[in-house]
Amino acid sequence: MKKFKVGIDAYSLKPLELDPFELLDWALINEAGGVQFSETPAQAADKSFLNELAQYAAENNLYLEWGGGEHIPFDMATGKAKNIAASNRRAVEQASAMGIRTVRSCSGGLMRWREDSPPTDAFLKEMAASLKLQRQMFIDHGVVLAIETHFEFTTFELLRLFEMCEAEPGDFLGICLDTMNVLTMLEDPAAAARRILPWIVTTHVKDGAIFLGRDGLVSFPAEAGRGVVDFRAIFEALSALPDEVTLSIEDHGGEFLLPIYDPAFLARFPDLTVRELGSLLKMAADTQDLLQKKTLAVLDRARWPEICEARVKRDLRAIRRIVEEE
Repeated sequence: MKKFKVGIDAYSLKPLELDPFELLDWALINEAGGVQFSETPAQAADKSFLNELAQYAAENNLYLEWGGGEHIPFDMATGKAKNIAASNRRAVEQASAMGIRTVRSCSGGLMRWREDSPPTDAFLKEMAASLKLQRQMFIDHGVVLAIETHFEFTTFELLRLFEMCEAEPGDFLGICLDTMNVLTMLEDPAAAARRILPWIVTTHVKDGAIFLGRDGLVSFPAEAGRGVVDFRAIFEALSALPDEVTLSIEDHGGEFLLPIYDPAFLARFPDLTVRELGSLLKMAADTQDLLQKKTLAVLDRARWPEICEARVKRDLRAIRRIVEEE
């Protein structure tokens, strides 16, 4: 297995209210390899700040990854059209100024959980039309838009988006692989990683689990090494990529209901195969065993601030142990 740099996503430590330089110091003290700023800092409009942050990271051999990108050309609250080109240009110029080659994009949609939402194909069509017009801007700056596997689109649908944009891996579109979020989109994390492997440019390394309840499947984040995500299989797959990919740990509390007993909800996942559903149900059985043994539990999101620092430290140690295994 390739020896990856293991760092953190800034969102995990948001309750600590650390400024960007304090976050880098936290990473140094805790032997993290770098920081992904998936939410751009308030100071990002200041070019001198960007230069100083990049220099400080380089001096301390820390990687930096950037966010602030968008891929859905709608306001997800109102449904009104939104010009995402300006925000993407801003994020790309900031990343380029720091020598960063990716910008994470997460538009925060929960379309499948809303009965009044337009069909997924409509979103893909509008996204493709918007992103194709931005292609040259990304290429000119040498930056890839890393679309996070969030609660918006499955990996099958993102592959269709890339085809609609006539994109190639390493071109201008890529993936930020969140290893737990794909569970919430009814995908086996290892299978999802292999499906979109050539497109992965950044990661949110997050363990998770899933169980079968009265209202459907419930997914939730877990402390690294305690959930059911097969990190070894995922990291082995990532080892085959020609370019370096870092492992940025993201963690938080909360749980997510997947009302699979509702035929209308399940119909919104037309690419779900019997094989992958079987894999999810096996993980659900494994999760149930862990819950009964009390080695795993759902963490209320409200409790995250009080435990975040200690848990992220344990996450780092757990992921480093996996990476360092021979």
